Amino acid sequence: MQYPEIRHMPKDPSLSGMAEAIPNIVYSAATGADIALTLLLPWGARERGDRLPLIVFIQGSAFTFPNVGYELPQLGWYAQNGYAVATVTHRSCLDGHPFPAYLEDVKTSVRYLKQNADGYAIDPSRVCAFGTSSGGNTALLLGLTADDPAFKTGEYADQSDRVNLVVECFGPTDLERILDDLDMETLPHDDIFYALAKGRDMCEVLRAMSPVHYLAPGKSYPPFLLLHGDADDVVPYDQMVLMYRALLDHGADARAICVDGAPHEGSFWSRELHEIILSYLREKL
Repeated sequence: MQYPEIRHMPKDPSLSGMAEAIPNIVYSAATGADIALTLLLPWGARERGDRLPLIVFIQGSAFTFPNVGYELPQLGWYAQNGYAVATVTHRSCLDGHPFPAYLEDVKTSVRYLKQNADGYAIDPSRVCAFGTSSGGNTALLLGLTADDPAFKTGEYADQSDRVNLVVECFGPTDLERILDDLDMETLPHDDIFYALAKGRDMCEVLRAMSPVHYLAPGKSYPPFLLLHGDADDVVPYDQMVLMYRALLDHGADARAICVDGAPHEGSFWSRELHEIILSYLREKL
């Protein structure tokens, strides 16, 4: 019998384009429950002693516990392209953890990753906050409240929670405006707005959650990339426009992208959009 020729190809010692996942890394236990993240790395990065730029990704969850797996396949693509990617969880407002619990937790994760940068092949001087929906709100707050003592817990206190870049997708930027569009008389008392306030004045809490109110003259900020669909019926498109203009008015380096006809999540996403984000990361980080 004549057998077809066996194809030969070279090995790849660099493991180029490959990635690994390290699940369930507990970064905080101070609240009485373990809070964890999943870390994605290029294969072999730790063994090579790489120093990789870090993406801290916050999945949208309406300020409840995030579904880490939702964007995990797409995030793996960033790891395949040379980034360390941590997709983080945080406490849920519906479990009795009002604002600023979610922000405190994500800031703690940033400090944890910086403290353990050597073991995870991370360059702590190159950190991007990347979030969607409520996670986009969180990413913006990370960019605007670096080392603010109001949001700093005692864990890894000698580390900075400052980030060097923000990528924000369809997140609320002025929650007071969103509240104005709601009928408070019909809003159920188990709604997230009540959970986030937890007995405090709701308007005051929502103002404190609103990134647009943290901009101040003369302060320096990291670069921002804002992305939103103009058919979003969960977080109105004008929330991005408001934030974009406010950033520019305060001298920040900001860019904005409208995805025409896109809703909240779903068809908002495309390979082209991820290519735009990756290009921005490479330019700015």
